[in-house]
Amino acid sequence: MLAQFGGLLSALLGAAILYYGGRLALVGGSPFYVIMALGLLIAGLQMMRRRQNGLWIYALTLVVSFIWTLYEVGFDKWQWIPRGALIVFLGLLLCLPPVVKSLRDAPLRSWKPALTSGPFALRAVVAAIIVLGLVSWFVDPVVKQGTLTPVADASDTAVDPSGVAYPAEDWVAYGGTNLGQRYSALSDINTSNVSGLKVAWEHHTGDLRKADEDSGEYTFEATPIKVNGLLYFCTPHNIIQALDPVTGDLAWSFDPQMERDPQYQHQTCRGVSYNDSTGYAAPADADPAKVQAIEASIAECPRRIVASSVDARLYAVNADTGALCSTFGDNGYVDLKAQMPNLERATYQQTSAPLVTDDLIVLGSAIADNYYENNPSGVIRAYDVRTGQIIWKFDAKKPDETAPLQPGEMYEPNSAVAWTQFSADEGLGLVYIPFGNASPDQVGISRSEVEEQMVDALAALDLKTGQMVWHFQTAKHDLWDRDIPSQPVLLSLPHNGEDVPAILVPTKIGNIWVLDRRTGDPILPMKEMKVSTETDIEGEQLSPVQPMSSLTFTPAPLTEADMWGTTPFDQIQCRLDYRSIRYDGNPFTPPTKTGSLVWPGNIGVFNWGSVAVDPVNHWMIATPQYLGYRYQLFPRPEGDYDKRMFSNGGAAGESKPGNENLGGPYAVSIKHLRSGLGVPCNTPPWGVRVGVDLTDGSTAWKYRNGTVAGQKIAGIKFPIPFEMGMLAHGGTLTTAGGVAFTGAALDDIIRGYDMQTGKTLWKMHLPAGGQATPMTYRGEDGKQYIVIAAGGHGSLGTTPGDSVIAYTLD
Repeated sequence: MLAQFGGLLSALLGAAILYYGGRLALVGGSPFYVIMALGLLIAGLQMMRRRQNGLWIYALTLVVSFIWTLYEVGFDKWQWIPRGALIVFLGLLLCLPPVVKSLRDAPLRSWKPALTSGPFALRAVVAAIIVLGLVSWFVDPVVKQGTLTPVADASDTAVDPSGVAYPAEDWVAYGGTNLGQRYSALSDINTSNVSGLKVAWEHHTGDLRKADEDSGEYTFEATPIKVNGLLYFCTPHNIIQALDPVTGDLAWSFDPQMERDPQYQHQTCRGVSYNDSTGYAAPADADPAKVQAIEASIAECPRRIVASSVDARLYAVNADTGALCSTFGDNGYVDLKAQMPNLERATYQQTSAPLVTDDLIVLGSAIADNYYENNPSGVIRAYDVRTGQIIWKFDAKKPDETAPLQPGEMYEPNSAVAWTQFSADEGLGLVYIPFGNASPDQVGISRSEVEEQMVDALAALDLKTGQMVWHFQTAKHDLWDRDIPSQPVLLSLPHNGEDVPAILVPTKIGNIWVLDRRTGDPILPMKEMKVSTETDIEGEQLSPVQPMSSLTFTPAPLTEADMWGTTPFDQIQCRLDYRSIRYDGNPFTPPTKTGSLVWPGNIGVFNWGSVAVDPVNHWMIATPQYLGYRYQLFPRPEGDYDKRMFSNGGAAGESKPGNENLGGPYAVSIKHLRSGLGVPCNTPPWGVRVGVDLTDGSTAWKYRNGTVAGQKIAGIKFPIPFEMGMLAHGGTLTTAGGVAFTGAALDDIIRGYDMQTGKTLWKMHLPAGGQATPMTYRGEDGKQYIVIAAGGHGSLGTTPGDSVIAYTLD
């Protein structure tokens, strides 16, 4: 009976695989699943007849399947899973003694070597595959082991050649400084002692999501700053809190009473900024009335914390007391929606920390993607840091007109947006603005020539006037939401025998542009990729070429063999999905009405977490990520551009499973390419960490980053921490101690790893998702602390919470 039952399982499995594999073969996919299915079916039928040659046929099926697996994917154990795990497990059951003994013609000695012995053949094959599986745990084709080489004659490790001090005792801006390096010159915590890090304190903000009032993408992505003897950060409701850096005790809290709305596309606050005006000296030719206003503001708030809110207000509070600076703006606030066109519910937001210099606040905006065809302006504005008076503006639609608007005038509607962190070189007098796309992201038929030049461009603006000095475009005619999502990173690099002031520009497509920040000229080589211009969107004019950097983490083109799953069935489903939509084999497959595979997808290889550098050794540490998406455009009836395609009411952003782009000719659906069990269709790793030598752009090491522990498969959390490489949404900290820290992966773990080799030296479980960027400082007790916000990410499904956690050595 056991043999017959086992045969029935084999036959049923074979019949099911034959059905799905046959469908795949009929659309031009791999025919191998048909061969596998026939082997399982015949083996099962023979075993139901209690014939031992059924085991021999099963063994042959395993051998052929394993050879096919090696041909398709090589020695990658994670890609073996959908192709063989299920049939090997069943084979293991079939060769157990109780099953063999129930066969009608079972050999007397089923372990005796014999070519005609089905039990022996199956046992030998299963044993061989298990041994090879064990060997595969020590082989990983993704991993690259190597070592970054330190600079032998490193100059002053505390100061950048541009004259900016590296953060050490303090962490004075979102990225450490306005250079955005995420680097600290502290080395108390280093590769020899990092394993001894313990929790020093944990602070709970008390700011948690309310389901009926807050966005589904409610995220605690803040990086604190440490300056003026306190640790400052903001919560998702834009509450500013100041903590004692040594104890974590709350010094003060300020709540701007943010307007709540579940419709916000991104409800987060990534950071606050600081200004010390105690040394202010008015220029000799300054307007006396303006000087008087500035002096009054300084008297009220000599040191201030500057922040912006999701509901689009700019405000300042006294850094010592937390009291609102009433002399700033209109009783403490600047209304960023004033003179803004096309305002709809929850379309205009602020999510990133304003850039603050000695005299100015410079900020962009976060405008909801794909809610409406016509959006508010993406204007960049600079305000006096003390009074809140606007000094200049820069609009991508009118780049030459930088004077502030007059009363009654409106900003240019629907211009390109810069939503992420900015960087500045105050020595050069430049601020660097990473622009994204203009709405709609996936349709470019109405863009002007001026707009096209600024889409996905890095613009270097004069800090005093807002005039554009140069710009560099990272993608042409963007139809994929390929914003420059990351804070640019400024450092000096050797080039042609001299130290050159450089800027690194990470992009969603995976390119990292290395430019001379004085001129925008590339330091590392670039080339152009030829791409298809065929489209089914009338009036769309695609670019025939796209720029590519020589320093790139753009993934290799996907093939059908790259489709993944946990069983043959969901892998075949992913293969069918791959075959059913357009894919040109490059990152620039245009969105279509029939559906397109966009790889990498709009979450990007890099996002707001950016990259971190060691500016002394010229190293870059980064966490590229890889997920594929399906884009599809849905045309509206001519003349009825307000017709909803996905829903009947509510705000445009509530539409599921797509976004309406109301007012335009197309709605859009953007879906993560997943199997029916909820796992990504592209094979892991979905995230890696890398160490790069920036002097030549070479990658010294690469590892899978993050485990699958806690991830859901068919709604059930996976309990085993297999390190397959996970999405990492957040940034990395680098230190002079040779240790990098990141907590961004989806497994709720913060890690410290050797910057030279990439190997993990320390890790600790977080109470909630660490989708933030760590920072470090020295406390008054003389100890170095590592701090991270752990509050989770609503859209990514990590554990929610409200913790700010500090670690130090015992």
